[in-house]
Amino acid sequence: MDAEIKNFIKVWITAITSLCYCYYIVARIPRGMIRLFFLLPIFYLFTMLPCNLNSFHLGAPTAFFLGWLGNFKLLLFAFDQGPLSPPLPKLLHFISIACLPIKLKQDPPPNTKNNKSPSHKNTPKSHNPTKVPRSMLLVIKTLFLAMIICAYDYRPNLHSYVILILYCCNTYLVGEIILALAAAPVQAIFGFEIEPQFNEPYLATSLQDFWGHRWNLMVTSILRPTIYIPIRRISANVIGSRWAALPAIIATFVVSGLAHEVIYFYFTRVHPTWEVTWFFVLHGMCTAVEVVVKKTVTNRWQLHRAISGPLTVGFVAVTSFWLFFPQLVRNGMDEKAIKEYSILADFVKVNLPLQLPLDKS
Repeated sequence: MDAEIKNFIKVWITAITSLCYCYYIVARIPRGMIRLFFLLPIFYLFTMLPCNLNSFHLGAPTAFFLGWLGNFKLLLFAFDQGPLSPPLPKLLHFISIACLPIKLKQDPPPNTKNNKSPSHKNTPKSHNPTKVPRSMLLVIKTLFLAMIICAYDYRPNLHSYVILILYCCNTYLVGEIILALAAAPVQAIFGFEIEPQFNEPYLATSLQDFWGHRWNLMVTSILRPTIYIPIRRISANVIGSRWAALPAIIATFVVSGLAHEVIYFYFTRVHPTWEVTWFFVLHGMCTAVEVVVKKTVTNRWQLHRAISGPLTVGFVAVTSFWLFFPQLVRNGMDEKAIKEYSILADFVKVNLPLQLPLDKS
């Protein structure tokens, strides 16, 4: 654990140094292919740095923050687009937004603050529908995660489907908690008002709602300008604007699948089996079909959320059992992740002993 933490610190010192180069040197280079050329070493570095980490809970966030979010944000930065452009006034702001799951809240245009268009009626609300503060929800989810970790002690007595359900819940809870904890210090120090990383995905009423408005919104916010919008613009010139979203949706899911394959490689260090890519291709195709159906039957009939909600979550869970988790389970990543919980607990006990008052009477 000590060696892994040292490697973790070295990786992030290297990443921060690289972002200083981007801020002080690359930002002064004209945007376009020339700036992209000077960013190529950083793309390579951000892709290779996660290979220095072997633990699941330190390596996975680093791979996601640097290999995925960081590289895509810098790609947009090369052309003066995205959250890093124009260059932020302070170096620490630039570093934080470049390599952490942070998206600053944007004020709505003045003409939309008071006048909402009819399309807003069908747009999922970004606020928490249960009216529970997000901080309280995060505490509840942390306790729920602790219960799941305790339940792993009884895995020999649990059905395999129950274990997979626990894995699904674990994946969601760990993802939301880690992303929230990574963003919290920056938010507290700089006073940033940031968008939530997740929006209660278990309340989704459709695949479009799940992937576009609820699940890992940091990925959505970065794939939209890099993949979805350019492909949709190109498709509109070929097949017309009405159906241009379909190839853009599928292309976005394909890129997401390939990015997951890279992250899986960081975990397993084995050749990809392409199962996780097929998971996202399947969801991309189903989402595209959903969009077509919605366009066809608009204002005719609509499934009640009591039906569409369980169907959506159930479809995501079943396809996860089929295509998302097998590669991880086959390579023992589930066992490794579970073991790390106990290693972390022992590390905390040794290095952060509780100083309880002693009764010397």
